[in-house]
Amino acid sequence: MREVALNVLVSEIAACSACALASGRTATVPGEGLASAKLMLVGEAPGAREDREGRPFAGASGTLLNQLLDGAGLSRNDVFITNTVKCRPPDNRDPRADEIASCSTFLSRQIEAISPQVVATLGRHALAVFAPGAVIGEAHGAPYQGERQNLHSGVILFPLYHPAAALHNGKLRPTLEEDMRALAALLGAPARVGAGTATLYGTPQEGVRAEAGRGG
Repeated sequence: MREVALNVLVSEIAACSACALASGRTATVPGEGLASAKLMLVGEAPGAREDREGRPFAGASGTLLNQLLDGAGLSRNDVFITNTVKCRPPDNRDPRADEIASCSTFLSRQIEAISPQVVATLGRHALAVFAPGAVIGEAHGAPYQGERQNLHSGVILFPLYHPAAALHNGKLRPTLEEDMRALAALLGAPARVGAGTATLYGTPQEGVRAEAGRGG
C-alpha cells in the first residue's frame, strides 16, 4: 500500500546520514499529505521552522503556498508536499548538488509510491532535479515539454516559482497566482476541493498551521 511505503521511507529518512546535513538537523522533514494525491509539490529544502517541526512549508512560504492553493480551488490536504532534501541546510543556504543527490532515492521512491498525475516543482533547484536544462523564468506556469529525467513519461512536470520568491519580490505574486490557477485547471479542480486531515507520515496533523519562517 502507498501509506506503508511512505511510512517505511519516513523511518529510513530519519536514520539517514548519507550527507553532512544529517549532523546539523533537529528533525528530518520527509513530507506530508495525501498518499493517493494527484498532485505532488516538490520544494527545495526545509528552513528553520520546518527543521523544528519536521513538516514541510510550515513557515511564511507555507502560509503563502496555502493561500495560493486555496485561491486556485485546491487544498493542501489533497496534495503531497516534500522537498529535494529532507534536512535543513545550514543558514538556510541553497541545497548543494551532492546533498540533493544523496536524497534523490528518497524522492524517487516517494514519487513511485504516490504515483501522481502531476509533479509541480517549487523553485529552480527542484526543477533542476527533473529538467536540468530548464530555465524557470521561461518554463513556469505550464507543463514542461523539454528534456526530462527522474520521472515516468506519464507524469506531467509543472514548474512553479517558489513561494519565497514572491515574499522577496511582491511583483511575482500575481504570476504565482496565475500559474497555480493553470495548474488547478490542468488537474480539473472544482471551485473548492474538500478539507480533511493532512498526514505527516506517520502522524496525523489536524488542519495546517503555518507561521513565519523560510523554507519548504
